[in-house]
Amino acid sequence: MTSAVKGERATELERFRQVQTLAYECAEAVAAQLKPGVTEREAARMQRRWLRERGVQDWFHLPFAWFGDRTAFVNFRIPLQFFPTDRRLEPGMPFILDMAPIYKGYTADIGYSGCLGPSPLHDKLMADLEAHRDLILREVRERRPLREIYADVDRLMVRQGYANRHRAYPFGVIAHKVDRVKERRWSPHLFGFGTQSLKGLAADALHGHRDGWSPLWSPYRFSDHPPRAGLWAVEPHLGFRGTGAKFEEILVVTDSKDHEESAFWLDDDLPHVRRWAEEKCR
Repeated sequence: MTSAVKGERATELERFRQVQTLAYECAEAVAAQLKPGVTEREAARMQRRWLRERGVQDWFHLPFAWFGDRTAFVNFRIPLQFFPTDRRLEPGMPFILDMAPIYKGYTADIGYSGCLGPSPLHDKLMADLEAHRDLILREVRERRPLREIYADVDRLMVRQGYANRHRAYPFGVIAHKVDRVKERRWSPHLFGFGTQSLKGLAADALHGHRDGWSPLWSPYRFSDHPPRAGLWAVEPHLGFRGTGAKFEEILVVTDSKDHEESAFWLDDDLPHVRRWAEEKCR
C-alpha cells in the first residue's frame, strides 16, 4: 500500500488488506495440510472451517478448490463445473484454492496456486505470472481501457505459450470490483455467492451501465472504458494443457493524477510476490 494514502481512506484500505492477509494465511495453512486422497470438497470445507474459526461469517463467494486438470478448467462448459467435486489429489498434481471471505464488512477475493510435490511446469507457470502483474499495473496507471489491457494480457499469454483460462469464468472476467458489505446477523448465499455481495455488484452494474462503465473487467464492449476508481480483485489465469496457475489479489485504483498513486497493489507481502523475490535471490 502506498504511504501517500492517509486518513480515513488509509484505515479503510488497511482493513481490506487485513482480510486479504487472513485469506492468504488460510490458503497457506490448508495447502500445508493437503495430502494424497484429499478431495476438492474436503479442501473447500477446510478453508471454510479455518476462516469461520477466525470470525468469518459471510462470503463474496464460498471457497473453491480445483485439482489436476481442473486447475486449467479443462472442458468446463457450465458454471456448476466450478464447484468442488470428489476429485482426489494425487502426487505431482497442481491445485488452486480460491476464497472470498468478508470480515467485519470488508471483502477479499484471493487465489492460491500450488502443487503436491515438485513440478517444473508448475514452477514455470508461477514464474511467468509475474509479468502479468507488472503489465496490469503499468497499463492501469496509463489509464488504458480495461478491454485493451485484457487484450494485452491475452497477447502476453500467447507469447509465453499459454492459454487464457480466466476467459472460462462467467463473462470471461479477469477482475471484478469489490466493496464494503453491510454486516448482517444472518448472511445467506445463492449458488455459492453471498447475497449481500451480489446485491452490491448488481447495484454497481446498474449505476455503471448508466454512466458507461462496468464492475466486471472482461473482453467485451461493456469493459471498453478506463479503469474506474475503487478496489478490483484481479486474477490472471494461465493454462498449459492440463495445468493451470493463477494469483488473485486486490488492485487499488484512485483518481490521483500522480502516476504511482493512480493505481497500486494493496499489498506486496503475498505468497506469490515473496516467491518471485526469493527466486531472484537464488
